[in-house]
Amino acid sequence: MRDGSAIGAGICESDGMTLGRSPSQADLFRSTASFVEERVAADSIYALLHRECHHLFPDEAFADLFTDVGRRSVPPMIVAVVMVLQRLEGLSDRDAVERFSFDVRWKYACGGLPFDHPGFSHTVLVDMRARLARSAHPERIFEAALGAAREAGLVGRRRVLDSTALYDAVATMDTVTLLRSGIRGLLAVAGGREAALRALLHRDDDYATSAKPVIDWEDAAAREALVDALARDATALLVALEGEALEAPLAEAVTLLATLLGQDLEAGDDGTFRIARRVAPGRVISTVDVDARHGHKTSARSFDGYKAHVALDPDAELVTATAVTSGDAGDAAVAPELLGHDLAGAAGGTDEPLGVYADAAYGSGELLETLEEAGAELRIKVQAPSSLGGRFTKEDFAIDIEAGTVTCPAGRVASLRQRRRGREARFGPACTACPLMARCTTDRRRGRSVKVGPHEASLVRARAARHDPAWQADYRATRPIVERRIAHLMRRRHGGRRARVRGRPKVGADLSLLAAAVNLARLAVLGLTRSGPGWTVRAI
Repeated sequence: MRDGSAIGAGICESDGMTLGRSPSQADLFRSTASFVEERVAADSIYALLHRECHHLFPDEAFADLFTDVGRRSVPPMIVAVVMVLQRLEGLSDRDAVERFSFDVRWKYACGGLPFDHPGFSHTVLVDMRARLARSAHPERIFEAALGAAREAGLVGRRRVLDSTALYDAVATMDTVTLLRSGIRGLLAVAGGREAALRALLHRDDDYATSAKPVIDWEDAAAREALVDALARDATALLVALEGEALEAPLAEAVTLLATLLGQDLEAGDDGTFRIARRVAPGRVISTVDVDARHGHKTSARSFDGYKAHVALDPDAELVTATAVTSGDAGDAAVAPELLGHDLAGAAGGTDEPLGVYADAAYGSGELLETLEEAGAELRIKVQAPSSLGGRFTKEDFAIDIEAGTVTCPAGRVASLRQRRRGREARFGPACTACPLMARCTTDRRRGRSVKVGPHEASLVRARAARHDPAWQADYRATRPIVERRIAHLMRRRHGGRRARVRGRPKVGADLSLLAAAVNLARLAVLGLTRSGPGWTVRAI
């Protein structure tokens, strides 16, 4: 990034760049402030950033990204404001710097820069994202906005969790395209070994383009022969490199190719490789974005890409944490990450307990137990046990964890015994003469059995709590707020539901920046302002 007095030239190839400084005083005769301030609402994000940008994003907060010797960067405060507005409006890098150059509201938001303040290259934004990603605090823009809200007393002790689908920015590949792409990728990073590796290939294919091979795709035998030939070429490359200490790019390409070969193909008794009649767990769906996966938000709704996870303060309607996982990840596994700061506060002896609201996707026994140990008040739905044919479910049995017994609806008691996968109570022959057998089990020989997991006690308590009318009223009044906020995050004005970048780290950083921008827009409405050494909410 170059100094703001000249147009930036592009990404710096080294880190030899010093910290640029934002103008500390506006030029009264050239400033955009007097022109804009009467034309934008006082509770707009432009007004908030104009007032507080130097406190929210001081240049010094980005000093660790730069060196002590070198040319001046574009002031980080200006770049941070541009990144926030860019993400709020869903703009590309080129469109964002053009907006900064010609939209006086953007220069006003940067502290009231002069009308003729020069623009900079769009690669400055690319460079800043790269520097942030390499730093110890990559989400500092989001943390700055949330930190101001916390200091102003806007962030309470209730959290609502939810997730939504993020569609990937690439095309899902079929097996043939995946294998050819994996082979091409390995050859591209083979360096001096490329010629030797190419000599091992048997197909009449130079693997130079991404185009599909020319065959009769209606001919099943031709398709099968192509898949087998690709698999043998891939296997030859993997065998040649097996056991060697490889440099990172080549090692990653080998791992990817081995994954592609193993997830989709299987060798028949005749030694021919064929496409497996299954879908491998965690299947890679694209070599362009290897982190994207097939996902299911519901049993009837599938997607390709990622899941965006959000924790929300329902009172101030501020996002307190974000996370991005592959599309096949479970929601409950991400909850400790979303609640990390809040769980640490609970462990530190905070007087007010943490309240957590979530739907049944978060109702795992492990998460419930973790939150109970932290002293949290739970408003988390738990999936009710099911049983075929309308028979008795596990909820109809009285489970005494401490005594190690299970009592059936007919009053018979069975002991819990350790099995291979947890504990289990088997009623056995006692079911044969039971008048309720028809409503309980069809297994006359072994009778009914009830399995109890390691977190059963937490699940039982969570299911029982749901029957409390006060619990239900609180849940219905609070949890839908996060759905509205997620809908706001994913709106088309902010870029929509399609991921704008590739790879989970970049998608995660983009979601964090979007959450920061939406939070700042909300803080502007709430009247956030700097009061002395701290933040407060002014009367509106």
